[in-house]
Amino acid sequence: MESIITVGIDVAKDRLDVAVRPAGEAFTVERNAAGLAQLCGKLRPLAPRIVALEATGGFETVAVAALAAAGLPVVVVNPAQIRAFAKAIGQRAKTDPIDADVIAHFAEATGIQPRPLPDEATRLLADLVARRRQIIDMIGAERQREKRATPRSKKSIARLVKALEKELTSVDTDIDDAVHGSPAWRDKEDLLSSVPGIGPTIARTLIAELPELGTLDRKKIAALAGLAPFTRQSGQWRGKSFIGGGRTTVRTALFMGAMVANKHNPILKAFFDRLVAAGKPKMVALIAVARKLLTILNAILRDSTPWQNA
Repeated sequence: MESIITVGIDVAKDRLDVAVRPAGEAFTVERNAAGLAQLCGKLRPLAPRIVALEATGGFETVAVAALAAAGLPVVVVNPAQIRAFAKAIGQRAKTDPIDADVIAHFAEATGIQPRPLPDEATRLLADLVARRRQIIDMIGAERQREKRATPRSKKSIARLVKALEKELTSVDTDIDDAVHGSPAWRDKEDLLSSVPGIGPTIARTLIAELPELGTLDRKKIAALAGLAPFTRQSGQWRGKSFIGGGRTTVRTALFMGAMVANKHNPILKAFFDRLVAAGKPKMVALIAVARKLLTILNAILRDSTPWQNA
């Protein structure tokens, strides 16, 4: 039987270190147009099952786009998982070629599957949503500084906050234009916003950051959002389940939606109240509401059917 080829790529600012398993081949290309063309030219004849890259603060984006455009099955993996895997297999040394081989080994051992990339329009919306979040964080940070600032510094902070609020308005306009310029996005926003607790900001965050919504089953979509509970038990010992991983921005948006739903969505409020009455801590109940809300939103997009109170 022919070997199943798995490729791992460690991404740096100026270069890509590539490892091919099980052949043990390793090579390096520059992270530029010529290097990416060379990379795709080398990998296409190998017909790898998967090409895995570690998320590195955006440096991987161009490489992922080039690989996907070349028809290669590509996936971006979580750096924390790679570090944990390296520790598990006893790989203490750390160089770029070693990291590439660890990534390939991780993809080989876990059988991770390629994920479709969002189209250009969805990436644009995701960038706008991320920029909006950054501006809000900056405004919040300046407001905190204002509490401890001298009168002179407060004037500077006020000017900066005014400029940031103006920029926030501009970004919101760009987001509105992007959403209303796309019939598909407009329909998705209308469907998601039909659920009490989901406003335009949360809906657009989900459209941009969780494009798989409506295409996966409830367990897989919960895992992507970081809302799938992890059970801890060994023998007679039973530890508390916990959530983690996934897409932080999506999980944050769903928590916000869950808190609003607790006040304005009668079905989810009743669900929360039942859990609390049964002795669940309020935070545990809120996590359960967020997970149930995600399940509802997933079904709404899957079936293209708006929220119904009955």
